[in-house]
Amino acid sequence: MQNLQKMLPKFSIALAVVFAATIGYLLTRGNSVDVEARKISRSELVEAIYATGYVEAENIANLSAEFSGTVRSIGALEGQQVSKGQAIIVFDSVQPRLAVNEARAAVAEELAAVRDNNLRLQRNRSLFQAGAISRQDFEAAERNSVQSGESLRQRQMQLKSREDDLNKLQVVAPFAGILTLQNVKEGDYVQSGTLVATVTDPARYLVVVEVDELDVPRLRTGLKAVIAFDSMPEKRFNAAVVRIVPQTDRVTKTSRVYLRLAEPVPAIQGGMTATANIVYNTRKGALLVSKSAVFEEERQSYVWKIVDGKLKKQPIRTGDSDLVYIEVVKGLDAGDVVVTSPQENFRDGMETRLVKDTPKKQS
Repeated sequence: MQNLQKMLPKFSIALAVVFAATIGYLLTRGNSVDVEARKISRSELVEAIYATGYVEAENIANLSAEFSGTVRSIGALEGQQVSKGQAIIVFDSVQPRLAVNEARAAVAEELAAVRDNNLRLQRNRSLFQAGAISRQDFEAAERNSVQSGESLRQRQMQLKSREDDLNKLQVVAPFAGILTLQNVKEGDYVQSGTLVATVTDPARYLVVVEVDELDVPRLRTGLKAVIAFDSMPEKRFNAAVVRIVPQTDRVTKTSRVYLRLAEPVPAIQGGMTATANIVYNTRKGALLVSKSAVFEEERQSYVWKIVDGKLKKQPIRTGDSDLVYIEVVKGLDAGDVVVTSPQENFRDGMETRLVKDTPKKQS
């Protein structure tokens, strides 16, 4: 028993030492954090407007039936190449054919009248010169000849118009391209005015985007843009602003802007989804920090700056920004190291353990 009593104090002291060490370790561990950080520097700030939209062919023709009729033949199908003037659809329709026949008969009738009046005029001229008829009769013959000639010209113009209508029974390609719509088949009856085909020129496409009304004042034709397509997310394509529609949609509060690709992109098609960054300003020598590094408290912007291995809550004043970076105009200097992913449990004076300190390329 006495030996046990002698051992208890020593055992208590050991427990106290272990307890104190554990508490110290926990306190130390609780006052240090793993952080991702990077050194900031001056770089080029590219200010751009982000917008989404779609691909649209620059040259596209929607073709409709001029007359009601039955489809007699099909000259091309969707997806096929067509040449300029090629017949895509041919209709049968009674009305324009009857009109042409009537116009031809009228022209023939007027031709006969012109011949008769010309012969009568020649005969009356001879009789007038011989004194056999009065000047009044001769002038009447002249008037009849002139009037019949004018009537013939009118009938010929009407025939030309009716023949033009007859030609409209053929829906033809106005330019070479791809047939992107053809929604009838032989034997179908089609009403006049019905959209029956669409021809698209695949050589040149536009990207049409909707820009927020607050960004429209920054735009002008000629601005450069970078395009990404959902179908090719890993690639980027250069473009330029070619048209700005001066009308804001009252519902979406956006305006339509047209961008022309610098080079043809064979893989794209009309209707594809696209995103654009339209660059409206570029400034060199700006002190940039990642947007993810900045946080706000009571309308004041801060970053966590690392000084001598410890966190320091640093107030800053920010300026312009792009999609990734924001300019710091006060509160930091080139070469300062800031935390790129601040956490809510960060406190001033915490020890830091850097888990990532790889400068990223600023763009």
